[in-house]
Amino acid sequence: MSYPTGIGISNTDSIQLLGRNLADELLGQVGFAELAFWLVATRRPSRGELRLFETVLVALADHGFTPTVIAARLTYTSAPEALQGAVAAGLLGGGSRFLGVTEDAGRFLADTISSYEGEMPADDAGWDELARAAVQRQHDARKFVPGLGHPVHKNGDPRTPVIYRVADEEGVAGPHLQLFAAIGRVHPDVLGKTLPLNGAGVCGAALADLGFPPSILRGFALLARTAGLLGHLAEEMRRPVGMQIYADVDGNLDYDA
Repeated sequence: MSYPTGIGISNTDSIQLLGRNLADELLGQVGFAELAFWLVATRRPSRGELRLFETVLVALADHGFTPTVIAARLTYTSAPEALQGAVAAGLLGGGSRFLGVTEDAGRFLADTISSYEGEMPADDAGWDELARAAVQRQHDARKFVPGLGHPVHKNGDPRTPVIYRVADEEGVAGPHLQLFAAIGRVHPDVLGKTLPLNGAGVCGAALADLGFPPSILRGFALLARTAGLLGHLAEEMRRPVGMQIYADVDGNLDYDA
């Protein structure tokens, strides 16, 4: 019996990764983000693709004291001997409200595009028509449109225009970003209110335009947020707040027997 893999293998004298000799061909020559792209896509990104990909990773790395960060800090407070447990705790909360929106938005956009019959729209008017129908379906089903709205950046997520700018500068903007922009234009007519296109959603659109399937997009959000969690945990080691968070909650309980 054999177990096929195209990722990597090692022996006494060398390590092979993606068909390259790790020590001779990759170390010091390939950056971490490029390697992450290559590992998943099984191809090297172009310069423009890599810049957009790195922009997405930076955009998703940290967003302050989110619930996932608090979970990581409190887990470290409880078990400082197991850093991996704190990191894992911070990643396990990546769902529909934090981090998982990247996948949800990418999947919604990809499904909308794949279900469209005919040629892709050639102008903004065509994309607006497609977006309006998609938003209307979600609204009729009483479902949220993934990537719309933000609990903090109610007047506009500062990450969104930068990611669009980078994609345009590098010529790698594709149909998912075009559809997402159209959703931003037409949703007020359907929903009766204006919501920002959030950073997690535009990251999902950008990753989908880079050719990644929706099923892997959350993994990139978790990859990026791991760096942020490590930063928070390093800060927790220097300036701990976990015990104070615990004391604040414990001291303000409203026990109803």
